[in-house]
Amino acid sequence: MIDWQQIDTVLLDMDGTLLDLHFDNHFWQTHVPLRYAEARQLPNDVARDELMARYHARAGTLEWYSVDFWATELELDIMALKEEVAHLIAVHPAVVDFLAATRAAGKRIVMATNAHHKSLTLKMARTGLEPHFDALVSSHELGFAKEARGFWEKLREVEPFDLERTVLVDDSLPVLDAARAFGIRHLVAVRTPDTRQPPKDTRGYPTIDSFAELMPT
Repeated sequence: MIDWQQIDTVLLDMDGTLLDLHFDNHFWQTHVPLRYAEARQLPNDVARDELMARYHARAGTLEWYSVDFWATELELDIMALKEEVAHLIAVHPAVVDFLAATRAAGKRIVMATNAHHKSLTLKMARTGLEPHFDALVSSHELGFAKEARGFWEKLREVEPFDLERTVLVDDSLPVLDAARAFGIRHLVAVRTPDTRQPPKDTRGYPTIDSFAELMPT
C-alpha cells in the first residue's frame, strides 16, 4: 500500500484512527444527552433529538470539536462528563507496534487532530501514546478544522512537510478529501473507526482494517 522509502512524514488522526471512536460516539450520542436530560428535566428521547440537531448544525466546524463551546452552549461540565466514561477510551489494535516501527524506520510522526486540547490531554494521559510522537497539533491551535484548506496550510507552516513524501491516515472522508485537494499524495482511510459499528464505505481510498497492514518494512 505504501512504499515507505518514499515517506518522510506520517500524519495521524487520533479519534477513530488511533483510538476507538466508540468512546466519542457513546459520549456525544448517549452520555451527554442523558446528563442533559437530567439537568433540564427532559425525557431522554427529547433531549437526544435536540442535541443531535444542535450537533448537526455545527458539524465540520471548530465549534463542533470544542469542549469549551459545548460546555457553554449546553451549560454542562463537558470534561467532568468525559471523565465519567473515560474507561471507554481505547487504542486500536496494532497502533503501538505501528508507532514503534515507524519511529524505528526514522519517520517523523505528527498527530494532526480536530480534538480540543483538553480532550487531547485526557486521551494522552489515558493511553500513554504521546511519547511516540514528534509533535501533537490540534486544529484549535491553528484556527481551522481539518476539513478546511486553511488547516493544512497552517500545519505546513508549523510542521513543514513534503506533499509528495507524506502519508495521512484518517477515518474522516471529508478530512481526506481536504487533504487530497491540498495535495498530500499518500492517503489512507480507516475502515472501522468505531469497533461497535459496521465497517464504513471509504469511497475508493486505500483502506486498512488494522495498522498491522501498514507496518513500515
